Amino acid sequence: MAAGPAYADAIQRLPSKFTATLTAEPDNRFNLAAVAVIASGEKIGYLPPEISPHYFDALKGTPGIECPGRRAPMAAHENTGTDVLLDLTGVPCKP
Repeated sequence: MAAGPAYADAIQRLPSKFTATLTAEPDNRFNLAAVAVIASGEKIGYLPPEISPHYFDALKGTPGIECPGRRAPMAAHENTGTDVLLDLTGVPCKP
């Protein structure tokens, strides 16, 4: 998941395991296929732009789809910049 410093505080407030809601953002000016990740009522980032188009169409026009998430270990952040891990296996997508 792409998060960035703007969402770091919200991510740190999350429990180690949580439920995230994925929502399409068709009006996003940076990515026309943006998929926002919401947890505990706050936006905590976006799916990376290289995978968001696979989920965008299935999410468009829905109130969002839930998926399990967890905070990534510190080593993942240090090595890849990843702060959150999402289980997208139950989320519809196109190949």
